[in-house]
Amino acid sequence: MRLPPDHPLRIELNDEAHARPSEALTAPLRLTFLALYSDPSLREREWQHVSALARRHGAPPPSPRAKHYSADLGPFRIKWERHSEFTRYKFIVTGAGDDPFDAPALQAVPADWLAELPGQMMVATHAALLPAPPEPLDHESIADRHFGGNVLVGAGIAGGAGIALTDFCVRDGFSRVLLLDRSMTPRQAGRIMQRLLEIDTYRLMALLALPVAQGLTPWLSSAEGELAQITTLLVDSDETNEPVLLDRLTRLEAEIESRESAHHYRFTAAAAYYELVQRRIEELREVRIQGLQNFQEFTERRLAPAMNTCRSVGARLESLSQRIARATQLLSTRVDVSRERQNQQVLESMNRRAEAQLRLQQTVEGLSAAAITYYGVGIVGYAAKGLAAAGWPLNPELAIALSIPVVAFVALFGVRHARKVVSRAVR
Repeated sequence: MRLPPDHPLRIELNDEAHARPSEALTAPLRLTFLALYSDPSLREREWQHVSALARRHGAPPPSPRAKHYSADLGPFRIKWERHSEFTRYKFIVTGAGDDPFDAPALQAVPADWLAELPGQMMVATHAALLPAPPEPLDHESIADRHFGGNVLVGAGIAGGAGIALTDFCVRDGFSRVLLLDRSMTPRQAGRIMQRLLEIDTYRLMALLALPVAQGLTPWLSSAEGELAQITTLLVDSDETNEPVLLDRLTRLEAEIESRESAHHYRFTAAAAYYELVQRRIEELREVRIQGLQNFQEFTERRLAPAMNTCRSVGARLESLSQRIARATQLLSTRVDVSRERQNQQVLESMNRRAEAQLRLQQTVEGLSAAAITYYGVGIVGYAAKGLAAAGWPLNPELAIALSIPVVAFVALFGVRHARKVVSRAVR
């Protein structure tokens, strides 16, 4: 059967549904999870680094375009996943020993390779998957043995098929997660472990926006005060200080736009990460353990206020930008009206000057015609006297008198004709 050619992205988009599958985990085992904040410029180095580790242990390396990779390297299993802002690594070792946190899975990974990992550490967690003890859970003794006596956060997971415990604390550079298996399948245990680790990762990634919001708050208060001062002055402003106010507004608007464009991604990313945290917690299907905070309660009490702060600062930033835009538009309109009024006054002044020049020109034309007539009549008089002296029967005085209207008409016509010729040339 012959079909049309595939879309270039068909296979890639279809495989996206199967990307980053969870590992099948069987108790007992130890796991170390690392999430490193990495710039896109480090992508090539990350791939080369993972490839070097695979080759060192005789395993095939990931393909150059791969975004995830998993392999059994002998002493440990590795799973590498690349995300938009961070890259995460899982190292899995079977067996637990007397205390799985005394000999974490990371000890099986070459130290020189770990030291050269590209990026900045965001999350480092030692986790253990152990069979659940037959006796009732004593979370106090578990806290003393594995978590330094800290207050635990935990719940039954997957409707009671497992128990997850952590304290969300970092000691010696690592946090700890303990997952007890009651009746989970290997795939289910892998999904639960992945969700627990993702909750911590997305929680910290969401909190990256909190220092930004806290840093913007004093500046926002100052900018809002500046805007209030400008709008107050705008009420009683006149044409002399309106340009100064407009300059202050445009500078303030430029600063707002600069900060909004610089931090817009961080705030939107925080909202997306927070949504992922909530979704992962829902997927745990928690069952309350008497005396312990569950993951939902811990997150809502500590992460939700931080996200509310970020949302509030983002909303203030956007609201301030809109108010400044409205004030700028209003002041710009007033400045434009003032300029149009000034231009109208200038045009009226130019019209008055043009009318005065026209009257002066007409006066000059009359004087010029009179002067030309005077000199023309004088020439006619000299000519008439000469002809009379030559014997012509002429009366010089009569000839002069008769020539005056003729010469005056010719002079006036000539001056007006010259003015018209010059006017056409100028146009």
